[in-house]
Amino acid sequence: MTVKSVEIDLDGRTILLETGRVAGQANGAVFATCSDTVVIATACMSSTPREGINFFPLICDYEERKYAVGRIPGGFVKRGGRPSEKAILTSRLIDRPIRPLFPEGMRNDVQVIAMPLSMEPDVPADTIALVAASAALAVSDIPWNGPIGGVRVCRFGGELVLNPALDQIKESDMELIVAGADGKTMEIELEADQVSESDLLLAIDVAHSAINKQIEGIRKLVEIAGKPKAEVPLITVDLDFLEEIDAQIGDRIDEAIRNPGEAGGKSSSAYLLKEELAVSLALEYPERQSEIDEILEKLFKRHVRRLVLEEGARPDGRAQDEIRPVSCAVGLLPRVHGSALFARGQTQVLTTLTLGSLDESQIIDTLEEDGLKRFMHFYNFPPFSTGEVAPLRAPGRREVGHGALAEKALRPMIPPQEEFPYTLLLTSEVLESAGSTSMAATCGCSLALMDAGVKIKAPVAGISIGMVSDEHRRVLLTDIADWEDFYGDIDFKVAGTRQGVTAIQVDTKTQGLDREVIREALEKAREARSRILDIMEETIPEPRPSLSPYAPRVLVIEIHPDRIGDVIGPGGKVIKKIEAETGAKLYVEQDGHVYITASDFESAERAKKIVDDLTKEVRVGEVYTGRVTRVEPFGAFVEILPGREGLVHISQLAKERVHKIEDICKAGDEVLVKVIEIGEDGKIRLTRRGLLEDLEAAARGSGSGKHEPADKSRAAGGSSIPRDRGAKPRDQHGRGFEDEAPKFKFRPKR
Repeated sequence: MTVKSVEIDLDGRTILLETGRVAGQANGAVFATCSDTVVIATACMSSTPREGINFFPLICDYEERKYAVGRIPGGFVKRGGRPSEKAILTSRLIDRPIRPLFPEGMRNDVQVIAMPLSMEPDVPADTIALVAASAALAVSDIPWNGPIGGVRVCRFGGELVLNPALDQIKESDMELIVAGADGKTMEIELEADQVSESDLLLAIDVAHSAINKQIEGIRKLVEIAGKPKAEVPLITVDLDFLEEIDAQIGDRIDEAIRNPGEAGGKSSSAYLLKEELAVSLALEYPERQSEIDEILEKLFKRHVRRLVLEEGARPDGRAQDEIRPVSCAVGLLPRVHGSALFARGQTQVLTTLTLGSLDESQIIDTLEEDGLKRFMHFYNFPPFSTGEVAPLRAPGRREVGHGALAEKALRPMIPPQEEFPYTLLLTSEVLESAGSTSMAATCGCSLALMDAGVKIKAPVAGISIGMVSDEHRRVLLTDIADWEDFYGDIDFKVAGTRQGVTAIQVDTKTQGLDREVIREALEKAREARSRILDIMEETIPEPRPSLSPYAPRVLVIEIHPDRIGDVIGPGGKVIKKIEAETGAKLYVEQDGHVYITASDFESAERAKKIVDDLTKEVRVGEVYTGRVTRVEPFGAFVEILPGREGLVHISQLAKERVHKIEDICKAGDEVLVKVIEIGEDGKIRLTRRGLLEDLEAAARGSGSGKHEPADKSRAAGGSSIPRDRGAKPRDQHGRGFEDEAPKFKFRPKR
C-alpha cells in the first residue's frame, strides 16, 4: 500500500493529510494529524441508486471514542451509549457544507464517517474532522464538487486567533466556525457575546485566508492520489412531460401560491392543491405514477421561485422584508418558574424555565471536556405541530441542533454562577410549525427567563433570512416561511440583542455564498431583530423584580477550603444528615463556596446555621450555649459547636466549691460557657465562672428570675467577635441575609 501525503501549515500548526495508509476498501479514506490529534475520515458509496426516493441519501457520522483521550467510558455499559450532543452537532457541522456539492439527482447512498483516534486538548478534533472528511471525498471516486476547508476563529480582547486551544475558546467572546472554498462560504456557526456585524465579517475574512491554504493542500493530495470520479445515474424528470403538466396546471399553482388562504400550514390552498393534483394526475397518467411526486415538487419549486424573482411576490403576499405577525405572552403556567408563548405567523413555541440547585447540573463527558453544565435548552418537535400523525420518538439530530442553536444564542446573556447560583433548564415545545421554529424558540427563551425574574444581560431575538437566486438575480427574504424554506437557496439564522449578534447557523443549497450576500443577510437580520425585540419588550420590558414563589431559594456561604471535610463528613455522612434534617440541598465547591438550595427560606436558614456552626472557628473569649455530652469526676464535657467539645473543669463549674458534678449538671443539659484556652493540641478549656455573676446581676436588675442577656447573639450560641473569613450568606441577587430577613415578592397578576 502506497501512502501519499501533504502538509498544510496554518499559523505555525501543521495538518498532515495521508491517504493509502488505512481503510483501503473505502471509496476514500484520509488520516489527518495535527499535533497529537489524529482523525480518520472515510467516504463510501453504494454501487447502485436507492429505489423509490426523491432525495439524496447522505449520512454523516462523527464517532467519539474515549480511548482517544485515554479514558474508559463511564457507566455500566463500557462500549458507550448513544452519541453525545457534541458528536451530533459535529456530525451536522460536517453534513451541512458538503451536502450541496453532490450532483443534483444523485440517489446512491453515501456515508461519511469521521472518527477521532487521538486528541490533544489544544487541538479540538471537530474542524480537523471536517477537513479530513472533505479530503476523503475529494480523493475518492464519489462524484462531488469539492473540496472545502473549515476553521475556527475566536476573539480575545479584540484580537482574532485562528484555531485556538480549548481553554482559549472558553475565554473568548466570539467562537466562529466557517467552512467553504475559494471565497465562497458554505457554513457559518457562531456563538458570541453581542459581536457587531462588521467584526463578524472581518473574522469571516480571516477564516477564508486559512481555508484557502487547506483547499490548496487537499487539491495537491487529489493530484497525487485522487481516483477518477465514477459515473453514477442521476434521476432527472422528463422535461417534455414536465412542460406538458405545467401547461395544464401552472395557472392553478400560481393562484394557490398567491392566495394561500387563512388556514395556512397543511390546510393552505397550495398544500391542498398539491394533494389533489397528486391523486388526479396519477389517475390520468397511471403508467407514469412513479414520476408524479417528483414532477409536482419540481413544478411547485419552479413557480414559487419564479414569482419571487420575476414579480417580487412571496407565497403569503408579504413584502420582502416583512415579518409575519408576532405575538407574545408570559406567565401562562402558574406553577412553572417562568413561561412564555411566542408566535410568528403559524410558527408557535411554548418555552418554560425550571430553576434548580447546582447539583442538578448536566454532567458533560465528551472527548473535549468533562464537567458540569448549569444552563441547558431542550427543543421538542411533536408531530401535531405540522398536523401529522407519527410515533413519538427520542429527539433526533434536527431537534438537538435546533435546541443547541437557541442555547448558544442565550448563553452569553445568562448571569454567572456567582450572581445567580442556579441550574437553569429551558424547554421549548413547538406547538405549530411553518418555518424557523429554532428562532421562535430563541425568542421564547428570552421571554421565559425574564418572566422567571432571571437578570439576563439583554433580551435575545432570532430571525431567519432566506434567498431565491438564479444566474443573474437574487432576492433576500426576511422571516422565511415553509415554502420559501423548502424551495429557497439558504436558511440564514441569526440571533442577537440590540447591541450585536450572539449566534448564527447557516444552511445553504447553493455552491456557496459570497461576502456581499452575507453582509446583506446580516443587515436584514439586524433590522428584523430590532422590530421583534420591540414587540417582546412591550410584553415584558425587563426581568421581573423577584423570582417565582415556586422557585427554590438559594443561600451562598463561603467557608475555608480546609473546612470542607467538616461539612461533608466521612462518606458524605454529615452533609446527608444536614439535608435530611432540613430538607435543603447542599452543593460544595472546592474553593469553599457552599450553595444551599431549599423550597423555602426557613429551611435554607436552618441548613446555613448548621454549616456555620460546623465551620466556625472557636476563639478564646467567645461565649456559647452548649450541651453537656458526658460528665466525669473531674469535670463536664460540653459540645459548643457540632463536633467540637470542650472541658469545664470542676473548679470552673461554679463560683463556690463543687463537691459533685451531678449537683450542677448532667448529660443533656444546656449550659452557658466561655472559652478560656485552646491548647496546641486543639483541646478546649471552658468556664462558667464569671458568666454566673453576670446572670445574677442581670436577674437583680430586671427584678425577675429570668435571664435576658444583652447580647442576643451570644444567647443563641453566636459570637460577638467578627468572623475572619467573611462567611456571609447571600440570596440569588447577592443580597445579605444578616441584617434583615429577605422579602420575597410574589409576581403581579397578569
